[in-house]
Amino acid sequence: MACTTATGCQSTCYKNEEDDHQPTPTPTPLTNSTKSPQPNPIPYGNHHGLCLKCKANHPISSAASGSGDDVRFCGDCFRSNLYGKFRLAVTSNAMISPTDKVLVAFSGGTSSRVALQFVHELQYKAQLNFEASRDRSLPVFGVGVAFIDESVACSVPSYEVIEGIEDIRQIVSSLAPPTKELLVFPIESLFSSTSTDGKDQLNRLLDGVTDATGKEDLLIHLRMLSLQKIAAENGYNRLVLGSCTSRIASHVLSATVKGKGYSLPADIQYVDARWNVPVVLPLRDCLSEELNMLCDLDGLKTIELIKSPCAGINSLVSSFVKLLQEENPSRQSTIVRTAGKLTPFDFNRIPEIIDTNVPLATRRRQKRYNLKPNESISTESFCPICNSPLSKSEVLSSTSVEDSHKDSHLFRVECCSSCQFQILPKDPISVDNFYMLLPQPLVSKAKHSKSDNLSILREQIEDCLLSDSEDET
Repeated sequence: MACTTATGCQSTCYKNEEDDHQPTPTPTPLTNSTKSPQPNPIPYGNHHGLCLKCKANHPISSAASGSGDDVRFCGDCFRSNLYGKFRLAVTSNAMISPTDKVLVAFSGGTSSRVALQFVHELQYKAQLNFEASRDRSLPVFGVGVAFIDESVACSVPSYEVIEGIEDIRQIVSSLAPPTKELLVFPIESLFSSTSTDGKDQLNRLLDGVTDATGKEDLLIHLRMLSLQKIAAENGYNRLVLGSCTSRIASHVLSATVKGKGYSLPADIQYVDARWNVPVVLPLRDCLSEELNMLCDLDGLKTIELIKSPCAGINSLVSSFVKLLQEENPSRQSTIVRTAGKLTPFDFNRIPEIIDTNVPLATRRRQKRYNLKPNESISTESFCPICNSPLSKSEVLSSTSVEDSHKDSHLFRVECCSSCQFQILPKDPISVDNFYMLLPQPLVSKAKHSKSDNLSILREQIEDCLLSDSEDET
């Protein structure tokens, strides 16, 4: 944002493109007879009780009740600043191009609701630009919405699910054109096309996990598999998640507690292309408090069908991070910034577009941020359950197992240490039953991972191997 203050602005606010064509409003002068009482002093250098950006309106909150952007900006500027964070993340990391087909994961909460709203506004503006242009060289990206029905695993009454899905349909249909497709996917469909068989298999699988944290994590992994399945089957090439700064900060601490420090950098970047359909996090720089306030200001309807479990590491860490945020509003951002110093993986960028049908302007725009074709995104081995990259020690331990063992035993050693400890049963017989209940995508990935691990290991030590000619001499 190009602030109108004479000194350097430290607000880290952003400016929309439309602001370039709009004059800065000026406050109406007050006469002695119409002067109103001065409000309490506002922090962040604003001693006049006015919005830090427009200098015309009062901030949303008073100094006593606010602790962030709500005490610096008025409603319009607050929304503009928050959308600016979203748009900067999208453009700086080449998340969405005009030829993409984007699927927004929608749970009904504030984060996914704001993500859907901002993606819709981005598409709407692109549509207006397309209609206004003469050559119409840049198409408008498509948008779809996916909702994963987890009511079977969480014991939610069927009537609540029906009402919730109907509310979601109304939310999606109320958005202005272009029309957006809504895809509702029951999570049990990942196991079987028959609803009864899928429900039974899913419940038996979850019952086999005794650890509360492990059960919650397994459900999260199954949700991602469901989203990937929907996106691939319906032709989407981007998956938008509503993960915000608060959620990522909690994940940083919980992953550290679970011993997943090696794979942590993969989960907290703007882009995650280890999946068949790359995952993007455009709300990575937005706090949950900001998203909640935006929903209140704009009247964005939210739905809470599935309540988060109160037991386990994830909920304890979330409560702890929330307490830290109340004591110091910058704690969550500090956690994410600190974790962001970790070196990301090669797959934390969008693969470069090599399709000649894509406009040249689009390819040039993305070339700086995307993964080049000669850079491999498959040099890592991944856990078949959580898809986390495995450390070298975990790869070596898995490749040392003989192929004569049962498939269930081979599957166990292919998993990361966290999944082995919290999700997989300890008893070999229980592991066999657990393996038989897994959905087919997980089983297929485990069968191919051992040969892939051997190939990767050979590439890593290739310089130390003797060639056939050297061996003969």
